[in-house]
Amino acid sequence: MTISSSLNAGVAGLQANATRLAAIADNIANSSTYGYKTVETDFSSLVISSSGGSYSAGGVRATTVRLIDESGSLVSTSSATDLAVRGGGMLPVAQISEIEASNGMPNMLLTTTGSFGTDADGYLVSDSGLVLLGWPALPDGTIPNFPRDTSDGLEPVQINVNQVSGEPTTQMSLGVNLPATDTDAGSIGDVQYLSVEYFDNLGTSENINISFTPTVPATGSSNEWTVVITDSALDNAVVGEYVLTFDNSRTSGGTLASVTTISGGAYDGATGNLIIAAEGGPLEINIGALGDDDGITQLSDSFAPVSISKDGSPVGNMTNVEIDANGFVTAFFDTGISRIVYQIPLVDLPNPNGMVALDHQTYLPSPESGNFFLWDAGDGPTGDIVSYAREESAVDVANELTAMIQTQRAYSSNAKVIQTVDEMLQETTNIKR
Repeated sequence: MTISSSLNAGVAGLQANATRLAAIADNIANSSTYGYKTVETDFSSLVISSSGGSYSAGGVRATTVRLIDESGSLVSTSSATDLAVRGGGMLPVAQISEIEASNGMPNMLLTTTGSFGTDADGYLVSDSGLVLLGWPALPDGTIPNFPRDTSDGLEPVQINVNQVSGEPTTQMSLGVNLPATDTDAGSIGDVQYLSVEYFDNLGTSENINISFTPTVPATGSSNEWTVVITDSALDNAVVGEYVLTFDNSRTSGGTLASVTTISGGAYDGATGNLIIAAEGGPLEINIGALGDDDGITQLSDSFAPVSISKDGSPVGNMTNVEIDANGFVTAFFDTGISRIVYQIPLVDLPNPNGMVALDHQTYLPSPESGNFFLWDAGDGPTGDIVSYAREESAVDVANELTAMIQTQRAYSSNAKVIQTVDEMLQETTNIKR
């Protein structure tokens, strides 16, 4: 019985070391594979209880584990959509074949790196057919609240490279100086005109036209102007009329003293804002707060639009996309504007090494890995997302070659045990002769 158990132990040793050699071969073969995680082989002894002083060899068992929580070095690339995770967390991806099949939400897989690019349908997909998943943004660029313990809110990131976009103008600021001499008695009282371009909800260029009419008194100075605002999108209909009175004191001379609303939205003296009803919706115009000199002023003898600013932009074509460290996918347009279109979360699990390993360096959460949670990149236990980068293989070739030598020696030794047992059994057979 003891000799037979020795034979079984030798066979088990051969099998265990063959398993270790297979893992070593896999590691060395993938030493240049981006995102590859090292497979480690552990041996555990099998003990068979014995009695009466005899001993039976139990042998050895080999178990393998993929060290998914170990990361390789990051290397720089030239593509903005080459991604790698620096620190904890993994990128959510899905198979493009499942998306094209349109059989509902595809299975969420996880990976730590990928070289993504737009395909014919605009999906950010890698050469191995993995599509990046993310939360879609609202038209204003904000990300709604999605559930964090399920992948139901994730969508394939789809970038329409032919997309055009514009932003309507919702606010503008007027920094204009009015000539104080035009409100003096005997002045001609020329009307001053100002036209400011804005963009409507469809990206069309329109104009807010503003006329400044001085009040010319019989004597002295009135320091008063009537402002009429019209909108070209409404056939130059009047959308606001105000009477501006300026301070002429030593400390606040030239600044607004009061604003009287004739028509249009009311003026807020604390903020300097008034709101007019433009064709596309409310338009907030800042003319300066009472007593401030950063809006409309009345000084000297010249009309000068010194500072005109506004938001919004005309229609432009998308030129490229970039993904920042917090996972926000930003689309850039040739008009100079940018817009957040997706957010890529990072997925964290209690036991990453318990996931099921699949092809193309992807992993599937399992009961052994625990429940996953979707974090904003950089929050909680997660690291950040690095663009223009890939993660190298985590394999240390030198260690693998050393382990190969040890495995070869161990395999040879176990083979020697089998040979010795065979010779001993032959001797036992010879006793009969």
